[in-house]
Amino acid sequence: KFHMKEKSYTTPIVIGGIILLFGGLWLTSRSGYTPVEEEQKINSMGNRHIDSIDADHEEYNSNPPTSGPHIGSIAPRGVSTEIIPDELQVHNLEDGGVIVQYNPDILAQEEWSTLEEAVTSLGRTHIIVAPRYDMPQAIAVTAWNRLLVLDTVDTERIQQFIRTYEGIDHH
Repeated sequence: KFHMKEKSYTTPIVIGGIILLFGGLWLTSRSGYTPVEEEQKINSMGNRHIDSIDADHEEYNSNPPTSGPHIGSIAPRGVSTEIIPDELQVHNLEDGGVIVQYNPDILAQEEWSTLEEAVTSLGRTHIIVAPRYDMPQAIAVTAWNRLLVLDTVDTERIQQFIRTYEGIDHH
């Protein structure tokens, strides 16, 4: 008697389910960021390029900015003693940078080196630490569409923010 072997679909379905499960978990791990305590999500202003720092453009919707019009070059990464123009720093954020700015009029000078150490000790490559006088808070940590405001140096939260958002390209 001739018997036709029944085809089993169980194995391909199980394998397909496992692939979907792990693929979904991987995508969630890349796109489902765990926000840092008290972090703010700022609405995107897009990533339009402008010709120069002095070019007319709409006002940024946060201080410091987290997205919006910017020039084609980036600010040097690392610790800066210079104020970084908004139109320059936004491109750093677009390229996956995180910028940690402090108001020297509010944050005590003896805290500046503590802040720099908290940031640089991570060994990350897309980070800037710089002064910013025109903000009402002592410290602002920014990434693309993200803002963390602090009254004092909170090494744990600053480093968590950097680990969460540094290196993510937003083109």
